[in-house]
Formats: sequence, C-alpha cells, structure tokens
Amino acid sequence: MPRRPIPVRAARGLFLRRQHLVAPRAAALTAPRLVRFVEDAGGLQLDSINVLERAHYLTLWARFGPYDRARLDRLVYGRRLLFEYWAHAACLVPTSALPWWRRAMLDYRIRHTGWSDWLQRNTRVVARVKAAVAANGPMGNTDFEHRRVAGGRSGWWDWTPTRHALHYLWMTGAFTVHSRRHFHKRFDLLERALPGVAGVVPATRDAFVRWHVERSLHAMGAATGADLRCYLTFPRFAPGARRAALRALLAEGVVREVAVDGSSAPWFALARDVPALAREARIRAPSRGTTFLAPFDSLLWYRERVARLFGFDYRIEVYTPGDKRVHGYYTLPILHDGHLIGRVDAKTHRAEGRLEVRHVHFEPWFAAGAPSPVAGERVDQDAALAGVADACRSLAAFVGASETVIGRVTPSRLRTLSRIVDTSPGGR
Repeated sequence: MPRRPIPVRAARGLFLRRQHLVAPRAAALTAPRLVRFVEDAGGLQLDSINVLERAHYLTLWARFGPYDRARLDRLVYGRRLLFEYWAHAACLVPTSALPWWRRAMLDYRIRHTGWSDWLQRNTRVVARVKAAVAANGPMGNTDFEHRRVAGGRSGWWDWTPTRHALHYLWMTGAFTVHSRRHFHKRFDLLERALPGVAGVVPATRDAFVRWHVERSLHAMGAATGADLRCYLTFPRFAPGARRAALRALLAEGVVREVAVDGSSAPWFALARDVPALAREARIRAPSRGTTFLAPFDSLLWYRERVARLFGFDYRIEVYTPGDKRVHGYYTLPILHDGHLIGRVDAKTHRAEGRLEVRHVHFEPWFAAGAPSPVAGERVDQDAALAGVADACRSLAAFVGASETVIGRVTPSRLRTLSRIVDTSPGGR
C-alpha cells in the first residue's frame, strides 16, 4: 500500500532543522554547537569574497548571531575541531569525519588523471615543496616566492607550479591547511597538524560512497536524486556509483522512498528520519525568527532545491556584469519564519565603521501580502519588517559597524524599514 505523500512544508521543515535554522540567532556559538552544525550540514563553505564578511563567518552568524571570530579560528586551527577539505567547494569539515575524507584524499591521486601530465613535468617541484614544508613547518604560497631552489638552474621558484604543488599535496592528504594568514592558506604535513592521523584507517571505496549518500540525506532530510548529486558535490564518483549505493541502502531498509506533494520525482529519506518528516508535517511554522543567509550557505548549495522547497529563485551575481545585475553584487536571502521573503545587498565600510545596506528587495508575493507560492501561507509584514530590522542591527554589531545606512527598498512602499534601521545622521 503506497504511503501518503508528505507536504512540501515537511521536507522544508526538516531541511531547516538539519541546517540549524529553526531558531536563527537564538543560541550562542559554542564548540559543541559548532561541531554539531557542521556535522549535520556536511560542511561549512569558505570563500575569499570579503565585501561584507567572509562566507563561513556569515554562515555561522546566521545561526548564532554575533560571536568572536578569533575564538572560532582557535577552535578550528588550534583545537582542530574542523579541518579544510573539498566537500562542496572548499569547506571546513568535521575532524571526526577524517576516516571518510582520507578515502577521498587517497582516491584523488588516481581519480583526477588530469594531473598526470603536470606531475610528470613537475615531479621535482612537488618533492621540493613537500621537503620544504617538512623541514620548515607551515608554509604558504608567498613563502615560496623568491626562495632559491637547491640545485635549480634558474635559482627561483616559479610561483604557479608551486601553487599547484601545494594544492595537489593538500588534496591528496600529504598536507592540510595548518592556518590562514589574511585568509591565505598555510600548509603543514597532515600527520604533524593532526597527530592522530597515522592511526586512521581510511574507509573502503564502497563504504565511502554509502557514507556520502547517507550524510547528504541526513543534511537535507529528504532529497531527490538530483539533490544527492548537487548538495555535496565532491568527489565526483564513477558513473552509477551513487545510484548503486542508494539502491543498496534502499534494499537494506536504511533509506526509504517517500512521496512529496506536487512532485512527480521520487524523493528519498533515511528510515530513521521518516518519523521526523511526519512530525514536521504537523508543525505549521517550522522556523521562528529572521536572519540573512550568505550566498555560499549550505541551505543554498543547490539552487533548484531552494526553488522547489521555498519558491525562491536565487543566484549569486558577483560574477554578473554590473549593468546586468538584478538584485546586487553580494545579496543575502532573507529567511523569516521559515520563508525566503527577499534579499539584502550589503557592504561593510570598515574604515568608517559603517554597514551599507544598498538594496533590500522583497519578493513580490510577500510585498503584495499574498500567500507564499509553495507553502500557501501568508507572512505578517509588520513582524517580518521588524525581524529584518533586528537582523540588520545584529549584522552591524557583528561586522563592527556603529552606523547603518539603508539605500533602496523594493517595493518602495515598504520603505518604512529604513526608518526602523537607518542610523545615519540623515536617516534618524
């Protein structure tokens, strides 16, 4: 007898719960909460864009509110609660997952055959880079610039081969990211930075694929086959490997197929999460509170999934020419009570201590007071505007801004928001 379809809000609710967004900014960041969040989400993405704040810092602010970045860095690079590896782009992943990611590191040596020609031409560079780090301790790209190569005819390191060598040694597990200086990576031997690694037994290939599917399902709560391919995007498994692992997990009863209202595609969930989905179906508001999501937030990793669950069409416009941008350079989706109601384009002026909110753009359905296109629920505009104002104040505190300036608000009739938030002399 087929199971009754679950409502979309149940899938959305469990996704929000696994992403630690049920009560955004309600609990302070602690070491256990940090590890639990990254374990649940599967990774905390890093990115170099710093127009507002680094992406991983913002992702944690969205969940825990303002916190001490220096303390976070100590938890990551001092206590080694997390380490850097490629999970969905460059991420911080839990050190507890090292046995699994060790398999990915070992397989990288043979899976990425595009390295073959380069390695043949640069074998000595790789060996010398590894020997230099082994002898000198943590080093970064800049440490190899203008450094003489013993026995080298040119007498100088070529920065580009060195950079590639560092990346290759990191991806294959010879190195790990020891620390960052002005966001630039400094590498050390993996076994020296993580002394217990020598005793870590890497997972088998088959076990790793099964774990990867299980972790992705845990992070999303319920997912389609496309979601499983596009959430944790690394590594790229051999064709059919993920589908074979999913079939095996289904046959064993570890995973179940579920139906979702309005979707013709099959969805999957861990058997242990089926009761949780049923509970979420009975909850009318899966999330309470307001926050902004960094463009590289794990909730947004697969944009088509976001469109299905939230009715929200999102893209990062940092790579779009200025005259073709619709919403702004670095826009942060606004999450309010489990709905994505708009986006904020913001910039930190550090020297002036000012947070510039260039544009607040609300979704047409929210601005019109209509039900959300997916959930069919109306959102209280006054409560949402108050929540956005509070999130702006919290963000200003986090980036160290004593002044907040609101630019455009679309639609303009919701411009009352600027009177609530704007702390510039002309805005008071």
